[in-house]
Amino acid sequence: MLQELRVRDFAIIEDIQIGFRPGLNILSGETGAGKSILLKSLALLMGDKADASAVRTGTDQAVVEGSFDLQSRPDVRRRLESMGIECPDAIMVVRRVVGASSKARVYINGALSTLSALREVVSPLVEVTGQAVPLIEMTGQHDNRHLLSRTYHLELLDQYAGTTALRQEHASLWRETQDLIREMETIRASERERAQRLDFLVFQRDEILACELSPGAEIEIESASKRIKHAARLTEFVQMFESAIEGEDDNISTRLSRLISRAHELRGLDPSLPERVSGLETALSQILDVAAELRDYASSLDLDAEALDRAEERLSRLRQLQKKFGSTAEEILAALEHMQNEIGELQSSDSRLKALAERERALEQRRVELAVELHRRRLEAATLFARETNEELSELNMKGLEFVVEIVQLDEPLASGVSAVEFMTKTSMHEPARPLAKTASGGELSRILLAIKQVVGVGQFPRTYLFDEVDTGVSGETAEKVGRRLRSIAAGQQVIGVTHLPQVAAMGEAHFFIAKDLSEKPSISSAQSGATRIARTRVTELDGQARIREIARLISGEKLNSTSMAHAETLLSDAARAVMKSTSGKSKENTSHHLAQRSTGQKPVEKTKLEAMGSKASGAQRPKVENGSGRKQALKKPNATR
Repeated sequence: MLQELRVRDFAIIEDIQIGFRPGLNILSGETGAGKSILLKSLALLMGDKADASAVRTGTDQAVVEGSFDLQSRPDVRRRLESMGIECPDAIMVVRRVVGASSKARVYINGALSTLSALREVVSPLVEVTGQAVPLIEMTGQHDNRHLLSRTYHLELLDQYAGTTALRQEHASLWRETQDLIREMETIRASERERAQRLDFLVFQRDEILACELSPGAEIEIESASKRIKHAARLTEFVQMFESAIEGEDDNISTRLSRLISRAHELRGLDPSLPERVSGLETALSQILDVAAELRDYASSLDLDAEALDRAEERLSRLRQLQKKFGSTAEEILAALEHMQNEIGELQSSDSRLKALAERERALEQRRVELAVELHRRRLEAATLFARETNEELSELNMKGLEFVVEIVQLDEPLASGVSAVEFMTKTSMHEPARPLAKTASGGELSRILLAIKQVVGVGQFPRTYLFDEVDTGVSGETAEKVGRRLRSIAAGQQVIGVTHLPQVAAMGEAHFFIAKDLSEKPSISSAQSGATRIARTRVTELDGQARIREIARLISGEKLNSTSMAHAETLLSDAARAVMKSTSGKSKENTSHHLAQRSTGQKPVEKTKLEAMGSKASGAQRPKVENGSGRKQALKKPNATR
């Protein structure tokens, strides 16, 4: 709900501040007072592009601010949260700054934002955001973006028919099916690339396996290569060792043996002497063990050329693998594991494709069933919807206009189903139905929306409706009906309506008077004399006698008299009684219950009765629109949607 609006230096508005109320808010005033400008400022809050020429003469920038209460709009709060915008106390403040010579700026709760983000939050275009529900809807000479949208027409018909839940289920299946189709197309399109990739990975895998690597193998391979390459030098060392230890008569082992024997011979002189040279015995034993190990080592050295070639080849393969996959054996083995996993995935792509195709067929079968059922129920509901809307339009003094709901079955399904829905009008029996955009004026569009909303009822989330020119071309009893319908739509929501009719103004729960004052501003040019007259718009909330006088002015013009004043009081009294009667009456309670059930996705259309009326659905036919009474005969108590 729009709580407060402040506009500064916008066109002829110097500085105004309006506190709107829940329910029906009326704007009235003389022609040229600034009502249209006020609506244009509201359009800026909805995301309209800013025009620097709208900045008030003599000022640098225009500022439009709006405060919205989001207590009953958790969907908008979630949207703000997803954008990273905080929403304390469920209040959202939108601020538009339009510079005379600088770039326009958008702020949401103090955070610099963009026009597209603002539109997504405040007044999302249903063509773009699908199920998003706008905070504000405007219909009239300034903005008809919703009522002229075919997608919006489909939304309204689904709301009336109670098929919203069915449509959401279809959309979910459609999106999942599209994802599967894209995945299968990707697999098929890359078949050649997949085969090439598989061959390449198998080659690399075999290359690594041929090297017979294990963790730390690079050290062992490099050592083995050096050992074989320098086997002659290593053998020469072993021979030198053997010669020194055991090769000659006076070798090291012989000398040590002699010393040990001599120590044992002299133990009679000193019994401790053998023990003192026991270390030599240990050393001699260790030297002989080393000599044996070196002989074994020397025998293991391969001195032939083939062994050297094999070692060099293995080392070369290792160097190549290190360049491709990493410097250590662990890195090369990790790359091998990744290759083997990818090879497995590529080899199993055929089975994956088969599984995807089976899943897609099952989902598509269910989706087609839902699409057929959805299209059938829309066709059935369209006849009743058009009839009820035409009855409402007749009540609103639009008897020469026939409202038509055209439904065409699409060749290709969309997320919303296979139904293309468009609201159209006929101005005579002999002319074909034409789209709303080509036949209806701003005032007619406002009354068409008023009639549709009266038939469809409120949606899941409350919002603010801006009606401009809704009372154009009506008077008397019709004007009173327009006022009552505006008041009915405003229940639990908010309606802001611009009116020139006292019958409509009397139904308001809040009434704002817009006036234009002319004040003189001294000229600053020495070449000029006198003063310049400046127009300024002011807004005043009316109550009591001030409201009676304004309604009397709407009745008789500027010259008020006792008759117009009495008539104004009577209109206000009659409006109050009508509201009390409508809110306390049982019929109103039943209607509200019926609309609430229908708005939450329950089915109001009875198939058997519709078929008896000859509205059996088929293909791309247009539902026949009938005028006349008895619209409730084809309705039954709503049943829960399957």
